[in-house]
Amino acid sequence: MKNIRTITALVLCLAVVLSGCGAFESSSGQDEPLILNEKDEEQAGSGEMTDPYIIIKEEKEETSGNETEAEEEKAEEPDPSVEVPELLLGDEQFDEYIPLLEGKRVALFSNHTGIVGDDTGGAETADPDRNFGLDADGNEITYGEHILDALLERDVNVTAIFSPEHGFRGTADAGATINDSVDEKTGVPILSLYADDNTRYPSKESMDRFDILVVDMQDVGLRYYTYYISMYYLMDACASADKEVMILDRPNPNGFYVDGPVLQEKYRSAVGRLPIPVVYGMTWGELAGMINGEGWLNAGKDSCRLTVIPCRNYTHQTKTSLIRNPSPNIKDMRAVYLYASTCFFENTVMSVGRGTDFPFEAYGSPYLKDVEGFDFTFTPKSMSGASNPPFMDETCYGVDLRTRAIEEIWEEGVNPEYLVSAYNAFSTVSGGRSFWGSPDKDGIYWIDRLSGSDALRKMVEEGRSAEEIKASWQADINSFKEQRRSYLLYGE
Repeated sequence: MKNIRTITALVLCLAVVLSGCGAFESSSGQDEPLILNEKDEEQAGSGEMTDPYIIIKEEKEETSGNETEAEEEKAEEPDPSVEVPELLLGDEQFDEYIPLLEGKRVALFSNHTGIVGDDTGGAETADPDRNFGLDADGNEITYGEHILDALLERDVNVTAIFSPEHGFRGTADAGATINDSVDEKTGVPILSLYADDNTRYPSKESMDRFDILVVDMQDVGLRYYTYYISMYYLMDACASADKEVMILDRPNPNGFYVDGPVLQEKYRSAVGRLPIPVVYGMTWGELAGMINGEGWLNAGKDSCRLTVIPCRNYTHQTKTSLIRNPSPNIKDMRAVYLYASTCFFENTVMSVGRGTDFPFEAYGSPYLKDVEGFDFTFTPKSMSGASNPPFMDETCYGVDLRTRAIEEIWEEGVNPEYLVSAYNAFSTVSGGRSFWGSPDKDGIYWIDRLSGSDALRKMVEEGRSAEEIKASWQADINSFKEQRRSYLLYGE
């Protein structure tokens, strides 16, 4: 990656040379790369940063064949005396980034998910079917320090907060207009990127409030999840105004794979801004580096003065659990995993369960009554985060995905079968109605905006199988993986 500087804690540097343990800064300025040794230089050039805290299982040498099965089994057991290193988020590495904020006016891009170190007070959060915010006994979790409070306690001059879709508290409906406000606890102004001007872009007055933007927010790693689009617009504004950007990196809960069609430029929208797959398999720190390095900002290639404080002890095969709902209708980890597949139903004749306790974990429609295989019923109701859900107060007939094993969902990735089966079933009872709803003023269906082109819709209409559909986007996925490789900060 171009113009990479590695900043490492002095005590670590005196012990052993550790890659991936500090902050990475990409800048359009004159700083030359500070490389700790030749190995680090090679890693920085390739973008494949290895982490010495990660335990790598090495292949065993061939034996003479007389080793017993018991010995083999014993050899494969983990050594209980070896302590597995703890995953550290960017925001909890204060010694790495607080000095970089001294004397600067700081704007914070965050929301309710910006809990330092994902601190839950020791509560376990790994159950994929337990609602976020509850511990194993069903009690509400008491969360640790928020990044805003952490910065203020360390005398950082926070002059503004930028809030994304759903607002700083994360409770507003999808796409709802959110006005500027003031944080009641701290008095810091909250500047909404979802105000009624509909630009999603910060104003000049907002940009004049700060010198550096600090980003700390949990995303789910999907192209139609809008938080990264807000980050993109803020990066674009900062590049044009010569403001610094610092990403306090977090794991991507869907970062262990890449899947789905790549967005074509014609289909860019509020739910898709970049030419990336539906599941892009990158953290925000990595994605920000790609945005900058690929020249996707209006100011051009490497125009943003970008610093990334990476996670420690993380790879793209690390499966992490979120600690609270990133948005109102993502209520547990099952929804985080299924969202990549079930979001395709939005704005069609199908409900994805908005207005229930299990959004994105089921799908159905009033039109599918008595259709074989669609015997699961639910009735959407008005509730917080879904004040007017599709088919409110109507019985929907469909499929419950909560019975599926999480491991199967991981293995399948983006699964077009849900869409294919629902379309075929609806075709038998449609009565001339369109499964996809109506196109927008540009003649584009919402499914095309979500999927990134009209190819998915047309293949479903042609009767193509889910396997054929997935195969159709594999070449683009392979190309994207090569394109992103130099921007990866963590092992694949």
